[in-house]
Amino acid sequence: MSTTETITKTTPAISVAEKAQTNGFNGKDKLENPPQVQVNGMTKSGKKLNIRTYPKFDNLEDERLYRKQHLAAAFRVFADRGFDEGVAGHISVRDPILTDHFWLNPLSMHFALIKVSDLILCDEDGNVVEGSEPANAAAFAIHSQIHRARPDVHAACHAHSVHGKAFSAFGRALDMITQDACRFFRAHGVYRDFRGVVLDCEEGRRIAAALGPAGKAVILQNHGLLTVGGSVDEAAFWFISLERTCQAQLLADAAAAAGYKKILIDDDEAEYTALQVGGPEKGWLAFQPYYDEQLAKTKGDFLN
Repeated sequence: MSTTETITKTTPAISVAEKAQTNGFNGKDKLENPPQVQVNGMTKSGKKLNIRTYPKFDNLEDERLYRKQHLAAAFRVFADRGFDEGVAGHISVRDPILTDHFWLNPLSMHFALIKVSDLILCDEDGNVVEGSEPANAAAFAIHSQIHRARPDVHAACHAHSVHGKAFSAFGRALDMITQDACRFFRAHGVYRDFRGVVLDCEEGRRIAAALGPAGKAVILQNHGLLTVGGSVDEAAFWFISLERTCQAQLLADAAAAAGYKKILIDDDEAEYTALQVGGPEKGWLAFQPYYDEQLAKTKGDFLN
């Protein structure tokens, strides 16, 4: 039996469901490709409202700075949520100029203290190109292989969050029990081959294989969670959501063990809901309130 399980699928272009739902809603009324941001974009008088989107840049240097600023903010957000544990955990973002290089956190700096100027730049062989501290060896072994295997992935997050660690002990995929869980419907894998601290690039390749060609997350058995995205904002939000989804699953499973019936979302509904809540634009947008919070709380300290 394979030591890895991949449950992954690109955001699906589904046909409109034809069966009537038990609540009386007919699937024929669903939009074929529902919007990822569900808002009315106009005022009553017809004025267009501002909906935040990933910015366009005049040059790659500006995009590099943007990615570094949002990477530094992601570390602050992770610290606020207790995702730090010693020197474990790392977030990387691909450099838009040197596209086989990536920025990540220095080995011994607390997430809550990281600024743009502290970030280090590594090439795909793990050599530090910019920075004054080494990278976490496990960060290089995992992230380098993910970035190499998935050119569409510009950021990856891994941390030893409590509920992610607890759920990873079961070596299983998530149940579709909530709307938020549907973000990961057929878009997450399980890597079951725990071998201690990941220092071998070959193991990094196996983790990348468990992620699959279009997945957004991997549950690392006996280890924790890993998420990826087309932006660091997206990857960071998927991690926050996955951690809370694991927490919800643990609570639901505990209640089920006491005799309460757990009701699963059927595949058709989960697939359709994934279109609404699991796209990259939604992931990027969902992180912006956390970024704004860090700007307000730190008065922009992480931007230095």
